[in-house]
Amino acid sequence: MKLLKSLIPYIIIIILVVLIRTFIMTPVKVNGNSMYPTLEGNEIMLLNKLGKIDRFDIVVIKLEGESNNLIKRIIGLPGETVEIKNNKIYINDKLLEDEYGYGVTYNIDPVTLGDDEYYILGDNRIISLDSRAFGKINAKEIKGTANFIMYPFSKVGKAN
Repeated sequence: MKLLKSLIPYIIIIILVVLIRTFIMTPVKVNGNSMYPTLEGNEIMLLNKLGKIDRFDIVVIKLEGESNNLIKRIIGLPGETVEIKNNKIYINDKLLEDEYGYGVTYNIDPVTLGDDEYYILGDNRIISLDSRAFGKINAKEIKGTANFIMYPFSKVGKAN
């Protein structure tokens, strides 16, 4: 009985850690350079599973059939129409001031998003596998936002 009492604090800590990682936040690793120059491969970020998703948030996506998570930036929100022409992004026919995109991207015809759909792009537009390739993202495919870099220690802090 005494042994059980001494183990209770450790059991509580383990349960709390499992609950936090499952429902609130967990670390994620950046694979590749599709988010360069904002993020680089092998950086570790903190995935926030709670909260609202806004334009330009960095999100973690798990697509069916993909073995790795994808980390991309939200460009189009539910109900909007996204178009790319002459290397510029238009949302509902208005030019989007996009300070994150790196490199030239090809034109895409207008894409209208449903009530639970998003349009995502990688910051490194030259090599990124994103909505230009696989289309709209359903809200249920988004695991959460990842706006905080944990590693390397020289870059710890909020990601732009």
